[in-house]
Amino acid sequence: MTASGSRHLVDPELIGLLDSFPSIHLTPETLPTVRALSFETPVDPAAIEAVEMTTRTVPGPNGAPDVGVVIYRPKGASGAAPCIFHVHGGGYVLGAAAAGEATQRPLAAALGCAIVSVEYRLAPETAYPGAVEDAYAALGWLNREAANLGVDTQRTGVMGESAGGGLAAALALMARDRGEHAFSFQHLIYPMLDDRTCTTADPHPVAGEFLWTTHNNHFGWSALLGAAPGGEGVSCYAAAARADDVSRLPPTFISTGALDLFLEEDLEYARRLMRAGVPVELHVYPGAFHAFDMDPAAAVSAQGRRDSHDALRRALARRAG
Repeated sequence: MTASGSRHLVDPELIGLLDSFPSIHLTPETLPTVRALSFETPVDPAAIEAVEMTTRTVPGPNGAPDVGVVIYRPKGASGAAPCIFHVHGGGYVLGAAAAGEATQRPLAAALGCAIVSVEYRLAPETAYPGAVEDAYAALGWLNREAANLGVDTQRTGVMGESAGGGLAAALALMARDRGEHAFSFQHLIYPMLDDRTCTTADPHPVAGEFLWTTHNNHFGWSALLGAAPGGEGVSCYAAAARADDVSRLPPTFISTGALDLFLEEDLEYARRLMRAGVPVELHVYPGAFHAFDMDPAAAVSAQGRRDSHDALRRALARRAG
C-alpha cells in the first residue's frame, strides 16, 4: 500500500474537514501566497469578556531584533497564575502568534491560567537558530517580569503544535542545558521533531498524505536548517529528536494522529523519554491526520482536545522541580 491511498483510513467524521483544506504545495514561489491566506476563526465573545489580551515587544537575542509576545490572562485573576509559554505552528515558515487568539482566549479562561505566545522569526528569512533563540529570549523576559505579569514561574510549562511543538521540545532542551530557566511540563501536539523523517529509506506507508506532506516537510526543514535535511551535525535545538540525552526533561504530553506524517518520530521521541525516566502521557488517534483537532464536531477531534485540556489542567497544578 502506498501513501497515496490512505483516504479510506480517515475517520469518516473528519472527511469534511479534510476536504475543506486547500491544497498547499510549498515552494519559494508559493510561500508568499500561502502566508497571505487567512484562516481566521471567530473568537467566542464570552472568552473576550473573560480574558484580557495584550501584545508586547520584548528584548530579543543579543544582536537580534526585539521579539513580540501575545499575553492572555483571565480578568480579575489575583495572585500569581500558572502559565503556558506557547509556540505557534506553521512548519517553521508560516504562522503568527496572534492567529491563536480563538483557541488561546478560551483555553486561558477554562484553565484559569496565563498564556504567553511568542512571535518568533520565520524561515527561510531567518534560519536556525533564530526561532529557538527568539523563544528563549522571550522566556527569559517572562521569568524576569513574572512578578509584574502575575505569573508563577514554578508552574510554567511550554506548549506547541506541529512546528511549534518541535520548537517547544527544542526550547525545553535548551532550558535544561543552559540551566537558567525551568519548565514544569512540556505539552507537544503532533510535534515536528526530526528532520531525518524527510530522508528515511523506509517511510511510513500510509501516514503523511494529507495537509502536511513529505514535500512540505522537506521544504520546512530545508528552510529552517538552511541546508538539506537529514545531514550530519544538526543541532538538537533545531530538531529535538537529534538530542543524544533526553533525560531530566519535564513531564511530557505528546499526541498525534495515526495518519500524521510525524507519527513515528513522535512515538520514538516518547519511547526515548520514557526510557530516560521522563513521565510521558502519549495519545495516538486512529483515523486522524495532521491538525485533525481543528474539526469542531468530530468525536475524535473532541477527544483530542479533551485529553489535551485535561493534561494541561493537571500539569498546571504541578511545580517545576
